[in-house]
Amino acid sequence: MAIMSWRLPATLAVAAVLCGALPALAQAPIRIGASLSLTGTYAKLGSYQKEGYELCAEDLNRKGGLLGRKVEFAVYDDQSTPATGVRLYEKLITEDKVDAVMGPYSSPITEAAANVTEKYKKVMVSPLAATTSIFKKGRKYIFMVISPAEVYLEGLVDMAAKRGLKTVAIVNEDTLFTKSAAIGTAEVARKLGMQVVLQEAYPKGHTDFSGLLTKIKAMNPDVIAAATYFDDAVAITRQMKELNVNPKMLGVTVGGDLPEFYDLLKQNAEYIYGATQWEGALPYPGQREFLEAYKRKFNREPVYHSASGYAGCLIYAEGVKRAGTLEADKVREQLLKLEMKTAFGDYKVDADGFQIAHKMVILQWQDGKKVTVWPDEVASGKARFPTPAWNQR
Repeated sequence: MAIMSWRLPATLAVAAVLCGALPALAQAPIRIGASLSLTGTYAKLGSYQKEGYELCAEDLNRKGGLLGRKVEFAVYDDQSTPATGVRLYEKLITEDKVDAVMGPYSSPITEAAANVTEKYKKVMVSPLAATTSIFKKGRKYIFMVISPAEVYLEGLVDMAAKRGLKTVAIVNEDTLFTKSAAIGTAEVARKLGMQVVLQEAYPKGHTDFSGLLTKIKAMNPDVIAAATYFDDAVAITRQMKELNVNPKMLGVTVGGDLPEFYDLLKQNAEYIYGATQWEGALPYPGQREFLEAYKRKFNREPVYHSASGYAGCLIYAEGVKRAGTLEADKVREQLLKLEMKTAFGDYKVDADGFQIAHKMVILQWQDGKKVTVWPDEVASGKARFPTPAWNQR
């Protein structure tokens, strides 16, 4: 109808409108585009984020949609590669002509995609970009949902210092988020009086950590803090056991919070600390409803990547509702002043769109379950400390 209507004589076109033949055009779905890592290094996490987006759209549509229109997601696979993400956001905006966009998975891909969304002045709420620098470059249309990379392992170091531990070795994948997480961990450690005995990066996709772990073993640090994604978190843990590397505390950033971490490592995951942006037991508004809806739709528990994707979508939707339009500058204005509590926690940003309200937590694997151990005000249990040697577990 949209393609053919220009051929109608003017009187017929007016009659069609009056008779209600064309109003369906005004009710076309709002199409939200995103590239997500559905294959490649970040596939597991990108897939969780996609599920969060899907559930958000379903919830919005059940409640009447957005601006009276149904919400649909158009998602492409960026294969965990920034260059592909750039190409896909260009396609979504210029060829597919989506009404809005949401952020991809990971800081490296978000950093690259943000150049595209800024160029076209498209608001992009970014549920899983944690690197501070992305939001501190004068960009106007990008909004942060999670806590910054620099504080992911703050709780690990805080617990270590309070227990009298003195030395920490820090390793990280050599990419944007994990570099920032490592730098932030080192800063926190030094502020708390701990000595950083090693700070070293390894390439993305690295699988053999024996050389790095042998070096660490010789230094015998009290704590090993690893800024990781899922695959390297698992590999480092396995190889630590093989080489009998025995710190009093081992913490990882991304990966240690996933159920698959324990599924793969079993008993070897015990005592390990994971950083997480969210846990289902936290007392946030709408938490029970979110958990029930997610389990009903996907037949398993959500992880923070799905919860953040869900919350980020709701945050964007709230900005649109308050603006009363999809017009980017008006939505941007609302998102800058919005203060919102979701099942994921608090949302509030500064003038750069940088998150200033959301809080991290640290969990520990205990008897096959995740137990929140930091900060004290939300802890569901106490840390089991120190971590026993591999041969004593």
